[in-house]
Amino acid sequence: MLPLKLSYSNKEVKNSKVDSIYFKTIITYKLQDNSWDSLEVGIRKRGYSRLRNCYFAPIRMKFKKEDIKNTIFEDNKKLKLVLPCLKESDNNDNVVKEFIAYKIYEIISPYYFKTRLVDIDYEENKGSKTKPFNLKGILKEDDKDVAKRFDGKIFERESVSPYALDSLTSVRNSFFNYLIGNTDFSQSHLHNVKLIYIDKSIVPICYDFDMSGLVNASYAAVSETVNIESVTDRTYRGVKRNQLLYNQVRNEFLGHKSQILKSINDTEKYFESSKEFSSLKTFVLEFFDVLNNDAMFKQRIIDQARG
Repeated sequence: MLPLKLSYSNKEVKNSKVDSIYFKTIITYKLQDNSWDSLEVGIRKRGYSRLRNCYFAPIRMKFKKEDIKNTIFEDNKKLKLVLPCLKESDNNDNVVKEFIAYKIYEIISPYYFKTRLVDIDYEENKGSKTKPFNLKGILKEDDKDVAKRFDGKIFERESVSPYALDSLTSVRNSFFNYLIGNTDFSQSHLHNVKLIYIDKSIVPICYDFDMSGLVNASYAAVSETVNIESVTDRTYRGVKRNQLLYNQVRNEFLGHKSQILKSINDTEKYFESSKEFSSLKTFVLEFFDVLNNDAMFKQRIIDQARG
């Protein structure tokens, strides 16, 4: 986890009426030798859903290319910073849980956003006064950097047939979103999904998991398009595919189980509440109970596929 220091007016950033305006501030970060270094960074608001619901504005960061040379931010001129939503007792644990979702996604898919967990000493500027917060956050790779990393390009569309997408990646995504209990996505309408054109295939990459049952945030709401009552109630949202593809992805996830659980256990030290950690781990293990049971797998995944 990377320690950071930031100071800016959350209110000023949230109320900015021009999305293209970046507010200048200084980001201070800890080096491996425990010394500190700092850079100028531009920040602006992003993420309309979180802006409506949250106290802390989600942030887009922009560095000058020459400033980040030979630093930990090199090759990442633009980054997104995920912050806690509300000023609640479990706000930091919710960020850690969303970070775990990103780490699980790295395990099950070769195509993903790079992320890094950060520990932020944030000073909120309020006129002549400041208010200190200790916040967990996630630094997330920019879309274009993801495409560049895979020698691809962003596939710009407002919607796409789910059957036009790379079938294996699409099914992996559907299993993953079932694992984390996420209904706040659409691979066809590109909601919380980016499409990358790689090797003549359209590859969907998922992001933004704060509405999932895995995170179970107080503000999380179930999508109106699904018939469940709580975000912790799983429902499979993939389209119908060949049975062999389901079997392949099922076996992949079962093969990844120990690595996924290790990734979860490695983050336990970042939780403020042992109860939050335990409930997350139980939630994940319940997913593997479904995969390990032929009848449950058919009933809850195969038979629920759409189309």
